[in-house]
Amino acid sequence: MATYPLTALATLLAVLMLFWTLIKVGKARGQYDIKAPATSGHEMFDRAFRVQMNTLESLVIFLPSLWVYGVFVGDVGAGVSGVVWFLARVWFALAYVSNPSKRGPGFAISMVCTLGMWTGGLWGVVKVLTS
Repeated sequence: MATYPLTALATLLAVLMLFWTLIKVGKARGQYDIKAPATSGHEMFDRAFRVQMNTLESLVIFLPSLWVYGVFVGDVGAGVSGVVWFLARVWFALAYVSNPSKRGPGFAISMVCTLGMWTGGLWGVVKVLTS
């Protein structure tokens, strides 16, 4: 049985990132008196909410790419890329909340990680299919 401990670790870090953004939005909702179901109302709440939604949007393409890469190319590459993705997303989140115009580098690095794993995963799948 194959195991993928580094890919799994990267997955858990990604889930941790989503939990962190969830907590930040909840706190901002209380701090800025934004009653559910409202999703806007104070700029600082809006920033926290956009970080959470952008993280969720990113996870939809990140997680499948991570696992396909991990299974068809390698656990180490997936794990390293996943940790870099996580650190880039933290950078993105902190930058977005403090100054949205500074969010670009963290976003770009996380997307490069995702696209690299997607491309590598596709290569790995095609390699298996054509063997």
